[in-house]
Amino acid sequence: MTARVANHDPTMTNRRPPLDPRLTTAVLIGKFAALTCRRLGLGGGTAFPGILASRVDPSISAKLANALPFGSTLVTGTNGKTTTSRLLAEILDFAGWTPVHNRAGANLTSGLTTALIEKSGLNGRSGGDIGVFEVDEAVMPRVLPSIRPRVIVLTNLFRDQLDRYGEVDFVAGRWRDAVRALPAEATLVLNADDPGVAALGRETAARVLYYGVDGPAADGTELGHVADSKNCPVCGSPLSYVSVSYAHLGRYRCPDGDFARPIPDVVASAVSFEGIDASRLNVDGPFGHREWRFRLPGLYNAYNLLAAVTGAVALGAPIEAIDAAVAGFSAAFGRLERISVGGRTLYFALIKNPVGFTEVVRTILSEPGDKHLVIAINDNLADGTDV
Repeated sequence: MTARVANHDPTMTNRRPPLDPRLTTAVLIGKFAALTCRRLGLGGGTAFPGILASRVDPSISAKLANALPFGSTLVTGTNGKTTTSRLLAEILDFAGWTPVHNRAGANLTSGLTTALIEKSGLNGRSGGDIGVFEVDEAVMPRVLPSIRPRVIVLTNLFRDQLDRYGEVDFVAGRWRDAVRALPAEATLVLNADDPGVAALGRETAARVLYYGVDGPAADGTELGHVADSKNCPVCGSPLSYVSVSYAHLGRYRCPDGDFARPIPDVVASAVSFEGIDASRLNVDGPFGHREWRFRLPGLYNAYNLLAAVTGAVALGAPIEAIDAAVAGFSAAFGRLERISVGGRTLYFALIKNPVGFTEVVRTILSEPGDKHLVIAINDNLADGTDV
């Protein structure tokens, strides 16, 4: 067992909230709603308690988030939010913090509020000391004023749920407006290999940290049919790629010289795979050089690891905590989760959009041997009606 390493900032003090009867009532109602949902088998109680409590006190999320001594981190993007936020929360746990985390993946405002309620006392004082919240990509700009995060991690931007979001330009525009409003003391963690995400570093007064992959290309130098951001975000000219990792992620530049991939602060110089069991990464960053075995497969999970590690760097987590979390991390529900049944192994892969589908299938096919594949599709409202 790796020892936990405390890394609390002595300049940060525990913010003791004043007595607030309205907040107390809202927290009490939220806790009771969560307990009732679970006792009656009405679900996990991960969203409804937040909805109910917010009707009593519309400012509850702001009040509870402000009570966290070490502030909050938001993780958003089209793919990778759940894995990235879970790994980041585990890193901070090893670092000696007590994260408040919407671990079940309820990533709308109600889910964040519910997570805060669960860790809070009736006086509004949190049992945790730092928030790590997965946030829906379209909702993120709306929660910034109340959560006021120290760090925002943006993973990627792909075409997804067209019935809800429209094309990627809609979300990109909302993200631009959001990062322009960030204060200088905030930190923005960006995927250098996604041109639409990397370009946001030009739009903000906040500190910016980039992550990316410098290893050999997975898809050569030509963009495939699932690529969404093909043009320079400054002048609109088609981008030229030195290498393509997948979709439109890779090492690129504008042929007119208006924009180029930023130099990553945390970079994987080599990524290799052990079938669908694990990945191996050589990573360099402010912590020096590391060689990690990560028990999740696929290049997309290598990016998730880099996003979480860079977020941890932004928060000042020690490298010992990062090492311990990476070594012990396992898949979240449905993220190539494996279950043994009758002497056989079942793998569950959650797919939400064309890019995710392509990469999960690529990862599955990298494993030698015969396989039985079942594809189950729904067009329920929660997952988008745009199949």
